[in-house]
Amino acid sequence: MDTSKRQFKTIDEYVASSPKSVQIILQKLRQTIRKAAPGAEETISYQIPTFRLNGYLVFFAAFKNHIGFYPMPAAIRAFKKELSRYGTAKGTVRFPIGEPLPLSLISKIVKFRVKENLGKNKNRNDLPPKKK
Repeated sequence: MDTSKRQFKTIDEYVASSPKSVQIILQKLRQTIRKAAPGAEETISYQIPTFRLNGYLVFFAAFKNHIGFYPMPAAIRAFKKELSRYGTAKGTVRFPIGEPLPLSLISKIVKFRVKENLGKNKNRNDLPPKKK
């Protein structure tokens, strides 16, 4: 998907810019993330769908041959064995378009990220709220 020239304001806009078959995959991924992180905020960052909960949680993006899922490096390390059949990099997983998404694994990774993000500022209640 060549989304490089588009400026997306919402995840709905991003998903709608993909072919119908890919839209279905992206919506399943989005629903899985929402269920695993019900308090997360949906937004667009770096022109891709982003979920935030006490900071960046996960991102995803559609490409010609794969769906990119970006759960940060610690999650890739924690789930290295389960992710071994997919292409991975420092903070990236590449799920091939022609294969079913491993929704259960994605859910576990998102829940891991929720715990990680909620634990990072446990003793910092004295900080002022983040400006929007």
